[in-house]
Amino acid sequence: MELIANCEIDLFADDLPSMDEIGKLSEFIYSSESNQIAFSEKVEQNMTKAGPKAALVVGIALLILNRSAEAVDKLKKAKDCKEKFVYLALGLRQLGKFDETIKNLQKSLDHMADTLSTNLEKAATYRYASDFDAVDKELKACANFENVSAEYHYQLARLQETRGFYDQAIDNYKVALELSPNHQKALFRLAYRCDLLGDEEAAVDYYKQIVAGSPVYVNALMNLAVLYEDMGSFDKAAKCIDRVLTFHPNHQRAILFKKDIDSSKTMFYDEEKEKKKTRKTQILETPISDFELSVRSRNCLRKMKIDVLGDLLNITEAELLSYKNFGETSLEEIKSVLNLKGLRLGMVLEEKQLSVEIDEHHTEEDEGLLNQPIDELQLSVRARNCLRNLNIRTLGDLTRRTEAELLGCKNFGVTSLNEIKKVINSLGLSMRSLD
Repeated sequence: MELIANCEIDLFADDLPSMDEIGKLSEFIYSSESNQIAFSEKVEQNMTKAGPKAALVVGIALLILNRSAEAVDKLKKAKDCKEKFVYLALGLRQLGKFDETIKNLQKSLDHMADTLSTNLEKAATYRYASDFDAVDKELKACANFENVSAEYHYQLARLQETRGFYDQAIDNYKVALELSPNHQKALFRLAYRCDLLGDEEAAVDYYKQIVAGSPVYVNALMNLAVLYEDMGSFDKAAKCIDRVLTFHPNHQRAILFKKDIDSSKTMFYDEEKEKKKTRKTQILETPISDFELSVRSRNCLRKMKIDVLGDLLNITEAELLSYKNFGETSLEEIKSVLNLKGLRLGMVLEEKQLSVEIDEHHTEEDEGLLNQPIDELQLSVRARNCLRNLNIRTLGDLTRRTEAELLGCKNFGVTSLNEIKKVINSLGLSMRSLD
């Protein structure tokens, strides 16, 4: 993959580039760290320019750099035009101001903005706001573009995916790609969805299609590297990470992952078993928003800070029912979702209680071993830090945790898990299992 050597699109030229050109410029800027730095410096040089035109151009530039609040302030000072209202809407959406976003998108139509693109941006905005009925309404208004517009099918698929209609979403992602083979967002979501469904071969194929082009699609490369690592193809995983670091040398996730891959090459592990654990972790980390629940159930769970499926394993039926407006109907909805995955409310709490009961039968010799501090074990810095973040201080604390709980910790990967398992297994100990 070659880096785009030069970009002829100049946002600060006398004539404002088209919206399509601005989109290509944004892709070029994020194709490498050096491009981002150069563009940021150019933006700073233009920050002091006055007048409506300068406000529009600098506002768009700040939005490209994800400096949304500054972008909105600048764009409000620009002369009314479709570009002002479209980019102002995008900035407001990034700030979570969805009502204002819709108002500005509507204003853009009064200044000759493309109707289809605008309505699809409205649909996306309502989806971010979790107003799915409004998304339906906007998409129905665009229904005459079925089998014509790739973006229409992409937005329809995103709604279906959010509601848990995964098969329908996959079908619409594929239609989007038939209409526009280079639709990167559709390719990425299709790859991601196949990955979650356990279809690794299809996921790898879609990710490879993304990273074969230019500019560098960092998230696709990172996800492809994870898949290769799970498959034991460490050299291929390393090549993906090296490509990220070639253009983004200070990318922290890539730097950490490269170290993880390097250590994986020298550590034995059961590939099939680890694949199973990885899939299990993905299930536990599935967002609640992916499931088709009533608005009441969804709102109650959001207020209770229950964001992913795994959170429900740490709460009992009684605790749910004690929450305001949460009734038997909502409870049955949630239990049904968990049953489909072979899970149940409070099962992690039950495991912890069982662990306590087992611990009561430990001998004094066992107690001495279980009280051994984690810091005394020969572990890598990453593994030790992750355990510390989980408040795991002793071997006893560690044996009461499941592998899924460790894998749920940020920056904690399969390599670190295997490192820990190897150490505790050598001491005749093992971690808790939910199997």
